[in-house]
Parts: sequence; C-alpha cells; structure tokens
Amino acid sequence: MSPKHVIYKKLSRDKSVGVYMGKRDFVDHCEFVDPVDGVVLIDPEQVKGKKVYVMLSCMFRYGWDDMDVLGMAFRRDIFLSSPQVYPPLQDKERSIHTKVQEKILRKLRDNAYPFFFEFPDNLPCSVCLQPGPTDVGKRCAVEFEVKAFCAENQDEKAQKRSSFRLAIRKIQYALDKGGAAPSAETTCEFIMSDKPLHMRVSLEKETYYHGEEINISVDIDNSSNRNVKDLAVSVEQVTNVVLYSNDKYVKTVAYEETTDTVPSGTSLKKVYTLCPLLDNNRERLGLALDGKLKNEDTNLASSSIVKDEVLKEILGMLVAYRVVVKRKAFEDTTDLVFEEFKRSYLKGVIGDDDESPAEP
Repeated sequence: MSPKHVIYKKLSRDKSVGVYMGKRDFVDHCEFVDPVDGVVLIDPEQVKGKKVYVMLSCMFRYGWDDMDVLGMAFRRDIFLSSPQVYPPLQDKERSIHTKVQEKILRKLRDNAYPFFFEFPDNLPCSVCLQPGPTDVGKRCAVEFEVKAFCAENQDEKAQKRSSFRLAIRKIQYALDKGGAAPSAETTCEFIMSDKPLHMRVSLEKETYYHGEEINISVDIDNSSNRNVKDLAVSVEQVTNVVLYSNDKYVKTVAYEETTDTVPSGTSLKKVYTLCPLLDNNRERLGLALDGKLKNEDTNLASSSIVKDEVLKEILGMLVAYRVVVKRKAFEDTTDLVFEEFKRSYLKGVIGDDDESPAEP
C-alpha cells in the first residue's frame, strides 16, 4: 500500500482564493534547489472579475513591521516574484510541472490553476535568531513565504480578507564530499622555559549533520617547564548579521571541561566527543536556528555555504562553526581556534495547526 501524501492548504478569510501545496520545505542541494509548486483555487463569484496573483518572497527582518527609526524600516525584501495565475495567461496543461500538481488538479477540477517558481542561485536559506523568553513579535530572520491575492493590477495593495500568506522554508543539504579533514596546531613559548609547548587538534571529517557526534582529537607535547591542567573543549557557533550591520554573535553550543593534566615533560593524546544540539541551548538568546514554521521544532542553523559570485550582504546572516580547545598553565591561558567545519541536514515536512493538511 503506497503512503499517503500530505497536502498543505490555506484559504483567505473570504474564501476567494486558496492554495494547495505538497510540501513546505524546499532543499538547496548546492547544485540545484527544489522548485516551489502548487495550485491556487479560485472562487469566481468572490473574485468578481479581478485578477489573481501568486507571490514568492524572500525577506530579511531585523525588527517588527511597525518599527520605524529615522524613516528606516527594519525589513528588506531580498526577492519578489508575483506572476498572474487568473485569468490564466497560457493553457493550463502547459503550466503543470509536477505530478503533485496533476493530482491536486484532478481533485479540485474547475477553478484550480497551477503555479511554479524557481529559486535564484543567490538566495540565502531560512535562518533566524532565537529570541529571549520574554520577547514578542517577529524575530530577526531570513524568511520565505507564498502569498496569493486578488487585485485589479499587480501593484494594487491587497486587502487582507482577500489574501493569505503561507510560510515556507528553504533549507540546506550539503553532501559529504570527503574533503580533507580539518586540523590546526599551535606552539607556545613561556618565559623562563627553554622548550615550547606544542598542541595539535584535528577532526575526522569536514561535514557533520545534525545530531551527529563530533570526535575531536587533541595531541599535546609539553616540553616546557610548566604543567598544563584543566583542559576545556567546546564547539562555538559564529553568526554575522551582514545585511544591515556587522553584528557578530559567538555562542557556545557544546562544552566539556575536564580535569586532564599534562605535567612538564609529558604528552597527551586523547579524543573528546561533543554533540551540539538545540535541546541543550533553548535558553540561549541570539543563537542562530534553521528557519522555523509555526508550532514546529527546528535545529541549530546549518553553516552558510556562499556560492561563487554571490554577495555576502544578500545572504542576510552568515553562520559558521568552530572548535576551541583551551588550556591553562598556571596563570597563562591560550586558545586554539579551529578552522570552520560544515554542518547540514535534511528533514521531513511537518504540518501546522493553522495550515491544516488535506488529503487530495
């Protein structure tokens, strides 16, 4: 028996237009991006001769919609596309691109019209900053949505009762291409010590997926006359907000403090295991998360992959991860900061209460 496909449905208040979509998560595979497709259902009596448009938008939000400081709104549209779907500009059969559209059209029959969008190569993925427990309103985020509305023309302001918005996500899935495993090393010299201390840190691979443990190999050769104690290993998330400002947030997402010591004239070789998870960081203000749909859980944000010839400012927020190993030698403290490593994921679609699933 074949599994049932969930169809996401949303209608305007006056039931004049509605949308049916087979999914709300669209994956960026680096080489290509899943297209956005669906079907719009029209009530001709409610539309009353007006035209119907479907809009795909990508926006960067750095505050509430009603915030206005010195005439500058804290929202910027990165991408907008709003083709006309009714009256149709071409034959309906030529507008069908996917099997999901065919199934929905067979179910809805008359007054249903397909739509289809392709993401440009320079658009970012959905990402947001985790708000505080008492914060209200919209969060700082890169968001995507599909909007349908009735109007005399494309530039006319749509009435709320004759339009709707359905949030979608553009998520990233990076294949592990088996590149060189990251490594870093440092040498420290101390006053009154003839020989230095050498430390090397390495990972098993470059790309890690959500929920996957990270094995961190630490190799310390202590030829100095100082004792090293209280090693601490952590994974940090580094987020740069690059569209409106150069805000930078560095948050520890996994941490282990040990009592391991390396006396003078000895060495240490040990593997530490960390697993960065959102479940352990839900109270961390300003933590970057993958885009979140209403009533649905999410993950720590995936690393940003900047494609060639794409301006970083267009991406809104850049996310990276690094491993940090700290050691203490009496009163001296030095840090070894690792090269960036990638984290990516692919997950299924989960429905929302407001956008009720309907079986075609």
